[in-house]
Amino acid sequence: MESAIAVPSRQPAHPATPEVSPHHPRPTAGLALVALGVVFGDIGTSPLYALKECVSGAHGAAVTPANIFGVLSLIIWALLLIVAVKYVSFILRADHHGEGGILALLGLLRENAPAGKVGAGVSGLLIFGAALLYGDGIITPAVSVLSAVEGLQVMMPSLQPLVVPLTVAMLLALFLFQKRGTAGVARLFGPVMLVWFFVLGGLGVWHLLRQPAVLAALNPLHGLRFLATHGWHGFTVLGAVFLAVTGGEALYADIGHFGVRPVRRAWFWLVLPALLLNYFGQGALLLAKPAAAANPFYALVPAGPWTALLTLLATAATIIASQALITGAFSLTRQAVQLGLFPRVDIRHTSEDVEGQIYLPAVNWAVAVGAIALVLAFGSSSRLAAAYGIAVSGTMVITTVIYALVVRRVWHRSRAVSGRWQHAFSRSTCRSSSPTAASFSTAAGCRWCWPSPCT
Repeated sequence: MESAIAVPSRQPAHPATPEVSPHHPRPTAGLALVALGVVFGDIGTSPLYALKECVSGAHGAAVTPANIFGVLSLIIWALLLIVAVKYVSFILRADHHGEGGILALLGLLRENAPAGKVGAGVSGLLIFGAALLYGDGIITPAVSVLSAVEGLQVMMPSLQPLVVPLTVAMLLALFLFQKRGTAGVARLFGPVMLVWFFVLGGLGVWHLLRQPAVLAALNPLHGLRFLATHGWHGFTVLGAVFLAVTGGEALYADIGHFGVRPVRRAWFWLVLPALLLNYFGQGALLLAKPAAAANPFYALVPAGPWTALLTLLATAATIIASQALITGAFSLTRQAVQLGLFPRVDIRHTSEDVEGQIYLPAVNWAVAVGAIALVLAFGSSSRLAAAYGIAVSGTMVITTVIYALVVRRVWHRSRAVSGRWQHAFSRSTCRSSSPTAASFSTAAGCRWCWPSPCT
């Protein structure tokens, strides 16, 4: 029998997220716009590398029409099922007093458990998931900024010796900027990401119109056939496919900064269409020019000045991509303090209107030190990219399992409903070829989120 951890009883949380939370102002299109600069940077930059790794990475599939349809189908349906259905449509409902993230699930379970007791096994699993999310928050800035600086070599190969120093300088500037608060960051980053998503969609449409046959990848049978015919190799490619959804957990972690409605509006109105169109465009390009597999994203534009402009925009977008996990770490830490799992820290509210917009100096600089240490230790984004797998997929699986418990224990749905949910969405996995980086981030997160005695 599991031991239990008791907490002071509180008023039970409402079983579903209200349409307009008292913790957030009434949603507007403007709030959805600024959310672009904080919430969607990570998943919004996945077209830079996801399809490329599927067809040209260490375990890439041969660039044949059947493989292109198969891989593209897997990416499309991963976005639709894991992000659009699982996270945006369902899991975002499970807020805890306006906050999201994996520890929000622990708060919901505690408030609705008899005598405020939750099994130690469930608590431990959620704490481990939070540690993985902290690890992701350390890895993401390092990978994003490294990949941005490495991308500048497309225009200026002479910058190669300066990659690490420039990355460290950019990281320091990024973390120094955090003290301006979520709203200040979003006002700067939001318009940049708006341009980024319009460019993604526009480039996709341009190539899609030339090869409309690529739309056949909407048929999920192409993806299933790819996995059935490629065996273990297909499973390794599936790890690269998972790169397309790496920002899914950040959507949930960041709802305290903007609320559920603005995040949903931005996702369905702009982000999802832009991502789908760009992936279809890259697939259409590969059907016409298989040689573009070396870097299908940058091959969407003609070589020369257009490549330089796209590289500069992608550089800005990839730097912004780390913002989702930085703000997620702030929200996660505040929840951990409220649940008695973390010592009290300085929490600064940066908005008079939105309670969830906060800045934590200690957390900010702890993440900064971890990210810079990874850059200095590994030196290239390719050595760090695989560590996404353990941190992100581990957190997603734990979120799925515990959400099933919330559905059953908090919302009192049947065991059959929660069981079907858990079976359908707990199979996300990604192989990692960088256990050292993954171990560093996980260990750092575990040490950071190790619980203090609960009362």
